[in-house]
Amino acid sequence: MVQVVRARLYALLCRGRASRKDAGMVTSEYAMGIVAAVAFAVVLYKVVTSGPVDEALTRIVEQALDGDM
Repeated sequence: MVQVVRARLYALLCRGRASRKDAGMVTSEYAMGIVAAVAFAVVLYKVVTSGPVDEALTRIVEQALDGDM
């Protein structure tokens, strides 16, 4: 019985140590994530401010504001 408990404790201890080796992102991964998010934001901004999309959004807002209550 004692050997089983020791084996389980050892397994838990080893698993805890292994999970701490690569627990989070490193600085370069954060930097790449930020660059990707900014690039996506720029593309989205360009799409939303383009002529046809801007006109469509303006039309939708105007129809919503002109609706009867």
